[in-house]
Amino acid sequence: MKTIDADIKAGTFAPVYLLYGEEAYLKRQYRDKLKQALVPAGDTMNLASFEGKDIRPGEIIDLAETMPFFAERRLILIENSGVFKSASEELAEYIKNISPTAVFLFVEEEVDKRGKMFKNVKAAGRVVEFTRQSEQVLVQWILARLKREHKNITQTTMQKLLQTVGTDMEYIDKELEKLLCYCMEKEVIEASDVEAVCVQQTTNKIFDMVNAIAEKNQKKALDLYYDLLALKEPPMRILFLIARQFQILLQIKELSGRGHDNKFIAQKAGVPEFALRRNQGQARSFSREQLIGAVTDCVQTEEAVKTGNMNDRMAVELLIVKYSG
Repeated sequence: MKTIDADIKAGTFAPVYLLYGEEAYLKRQYRDKLKQALVPAGDTMNLASFEGKDIRPGEIIDLAETMPFFAERRLILIENSGVFKSASEELAEYIKNISPTAVFLFVEEEVDKRGKMFKNVKAAGRVVEFTRQSEQVLVQWILARLKREHKNITQTTMQKLLQTVGTDMEYIDKELEKLLCYCMEKEVIEASDVEAVCVQQTTNKIFDMVNAIAEKNQKKALDLYYDLLALKEPPMRILFLIARQFQILLQIKELSGRGHDNKFIAQKAGVPEFALRRNQGQARSFSREQLIGAVTDCVQTEEAVKTGNMNDRMAVELLIVKYSG
């Protein structure tokens, strides 16, 4: 990110940029920064945008070879094209020798670092990965947002906020907007405000569902499942998230048993440090054998649905009933 900021400040740009990773909010911010720096506002002649997997490399190359219209450069923006996962020999070769009047900007979710396209872009320009931010970075970012609005928040309420909305910056941004509007007349944001306004992410509802399963509270577990279905969450995505939560708990139980510190466990299990303690508490509610059995059952349930032996909605419901009964 610092390299992009430096390029913009200096006004000197690489011929190609690749922004990738799961942190959509930061990707969008840096995509827009580069667009604004490379192409003046309102200049539609020298900005070409492509999105999706149906791009035609030949058309893009011809465009890159066309002189910009009364400007120094032409920006070619390509988003979610999949060219970094499926081979695109023609485009990969062209990246080695891009026209000096063209700048390519790729914005992708996933890439294959072993592929020719990735290697050529890395050699020719800038590659920046946008990962989920640490708790410390998120806290500082939220505090800066609140300071601009002359709002304060306690450490306890901050933890409550992060536990509710998760670590996705785009989602946090939306929930912060709602929270600021709700607390317009207040100086200090309280935990009750977070509870009143902020909506839990699906992953948090899954956590609560697994909690209900651990407590053998079948009604609560099923109610949470029906709530997710009402929110148009596909049963197979719910199954994936349940399996993921059981895998996280199994990892935490095994790593804790080996005496590793919390920072190491959080990193290996793929959870934020602020969420580790409550995951450790949940892991203690299950034996290692129960967790292995739950993960195995999730895999078998997925297989039963994919082979047509079970209806997806009923299959997930039966899994919840089995472990919460």
